Amino acid sequence: MSASTPTPEALLRRMEMTVLRRLDGLLHGDYHTLFRGIGIDLADLREYQYQDDVRHIDWNVTARMQTPYVKEFHEERELTAWFLLDLSGSEDFGSQQVSKRMQAIYLTAVLASVLNRHGNRFGAVLYGAGKDSVLTTRNGRQQILRLLHGMHGCKPPDPATSGSRAGTRLHQLLETAAGVARRRSLVFLISDFISEPGWERPLAALTHRHDVIAIRLYDPLEMSLPDLGLLTIQDAETAEQILVDTHDAGFRSRFVAAVGEREERLRESFAEAGVDVLEISTEDDIVDALYRFSDLRKHASRLATGGSAQPWRAS
Repeated sequence: MSASTPTPEALLRRMEMTVLRRLDGLLHGDYHTLFRGIGIDLADLREYQYQDDVRHIDWNVTARMQTPYVKEFHEERELTAWFLLDLSGSEDFGSQQVSKRMQAIYLTAVLASVLNRHGNRFGAVLYGAGKDSVLTTRNGRQQILRLLHGMHGCKPPDPATSGSRAGTRLHQLLETAAGVARRRSLVFLISDFISEPGWERPLAALTHRHDVIAIRLYDPLEMSLPDLGLLTIQDAETAEQILVDTHDAGFRSRFVAAVGEREERLRESFAEAGVDVLEISTEDDIVDALYRFSDLRKHASRLATGGSAQPWRAS
């Protein structure tokens, strides 16, 4: 990846020649592990087993038999996928060559291309330019290009010149998605989750109807500050500036503690919503991250089975 983002056409050509072949080789037969979908036709009932999704428990049969039973469904040959893309101002941050926005574009291009190669339809809801933009579900190479062009064109207003001081309202993206994703779908929510409060409940509601994968993007510099002396830090979404002394060990310690508290709140929110979470850094290789996630998703228990929420980091 270079510091400048290539055009959608150039990016797609490069991925078709290199990245997608590599991903296919890594996944082998695990495509349905990463992109699993659940059919709408009830196939059978069976006793609950460890790692089953408790959302599929048939409570009427369970009460009658005095032991948990789960519903089994016919797997759909084709699934519908939605990309919920947070393209707000904070996504422009990147301490090295790759920003969170660039990582989101590359990641979306890879996922959409793999979905398309298996004949699946996908759409998107883009948040970031003041009004959500909806790309209806289709398949085909042109649909990938429409999606990538939409991401390139979805630029939030500059708060320093526009006068806008609003932060990200992630709940708006989720509420829009709930209105457009009518049939049960695979949903990729790609965001850094730097947002005003209130997104947790809409995410939980979305998870009740869809198979949701939350992909959280972050930059290592957001987790800990090195000793760089006096720095002026600006909020990308409000243009608010603050002068900090990173040479102060006490300040760096308080920063790490605040990050730890935020990480714990995020884990709790994801656990309550019952979503699978993949965390990807701006320094991570996307193909390796997806392969690791596929392997972990195959073997790890669902959050809803009673385990604690442990987001899966790519590194």
